[in-house]
Amino acid sequence: MYYEKKKEMIAMLLAGGQGSRLGILTNHVAKPAVPFGGKYRIIDFTISNCVNSGIDTIGVLTQYRPLELNAYIGNGQPWDLDRLFGGITILPPYMKANAGEWYKGTANAIYQNIEYIEMNHPTYVLILSGDHIYKMNYQMMLEYHIEKNADCTIAVLNVPLEEASRFGVMNADETLKIYEFEEKPLQPKSTLASMGVYIFNWEKLKSYLVADEADKKSENDFGKNILPNMLEAGENMYAYEYKGYWKDVGTVESLWEANMDLLNPEVPIELNDPPWKIYSRNATLPPQYIGNNAKLNNVTISEGCSIDGEIENSIIFPGVTIKEGAAIRNSILMPGVTVGNHSTIEYTIIAADTVIGSNVCMGACAMPVEPGRHPEISVIGQGITIADGTVIPPGAMIGESILQKEGE
Repeated sequence: MYYEKKKEMIAMLLAGGQGSRLGILTNHVAKPAVPFGGKYRIIDFTISNCVNSGIDTIGVLTQYRPLELNAYIGNGQPWDLDRLFGGITILPPYMKANAGEWYKGTANAIYQNIEYIEMNHPTYVLILSGDHIYKMNYQMMLEYHIEKNADCTIAVLNVPLEEASRFGVMNADETLKIYEFEEKPLQPKSTLASMGVYIFNWEKLKSYLVADEADKKSENDFGKNILPNMLEAGENMYAYEYKGYWKDVGTVESLWEANMDLLNPEVPIELNDPPWKIYSRNATLPPQYIGNNAKLNNVTISEGCSIDGEIENSIIFPGVTIKEGAAIRNSILMPGVTVGNHSTIEYTIIAADTVIGSNVCMGACAMPVEPGRHPEISVIGQGITIADGTVIPPGAMIGESILQKEGE
């Protein structure tokens, strides 16, 4: 591979995380490949942000269960990234000479791909995560980085002080120059939470990556090692305030909340906004069928669905079948799910290709809930079967088929 053109900025997208906090939803796929919003995958947001920001060279670093993610990205055509020079490139860990190793941390993942970055001759490198839901113009952040003459610029979100301890926190002066970085502090001094979006001057970052790799005590992590080392050395580091919608969908609860936000007109996350469209790869399916018995209220229904039940405040992915008498409320049904007659599904995420029998009760219908609160989210794994008449309580995580009702 040889790139003739020098790139001002390329993006390196970290997409190899296991996503263990999503439980059985990541048993078969990497977290960035988890379906979202009726027709997307989580990673679509970061890739689309790059394309909409004019970034046409993206390296995607994969590791955990990469097959479905690799197949989904393909040659990048849905995002107009099937380019002769640049485009999108999958970067798994690979063998060098007589040795090879898994990515040991976020910094080590970038270090292992220095050769790929060097082939593009960038002045700046944008480091991203593939598991956040947001729309952001990285070109504006680059202009800020250049204006500040920064060595590193970190995108930050103002969060309530009581939530700041969940994040890496930037302590900065009135010009937003960072003087201290604290990783998940128990008593945060600032509300500027890192979004995991960084712009570095490439030559500067490369020197720190090489030094970090040589340090056998390092955890090879940006938040724990690279950023603190740069601060200690007195590098010019600035915070860039982002004021739009942003959601880390690393837990079942946050994934459910982000999907529900799409149904809330007061939440500013429009997916089909022409100036900043979110692109995705989708198979062409026939139009959805809405039967005579269907009742719909505040739902998103994708193509290829057959709906003959009641749906309220839910996200329905392509190819879902909901039979007569079934009721779906406050739930997310991923591609190819079937729900049998007279089953009730509430506050549940159901992974792809799962078959729910008739007269099944999931979620709030199985247990009373305090007024004003929603129950814990139940999760049903991919490609399993739930027998007729099964009762599944709130907060359950079902990873294997239930082939007969309890007690039979």
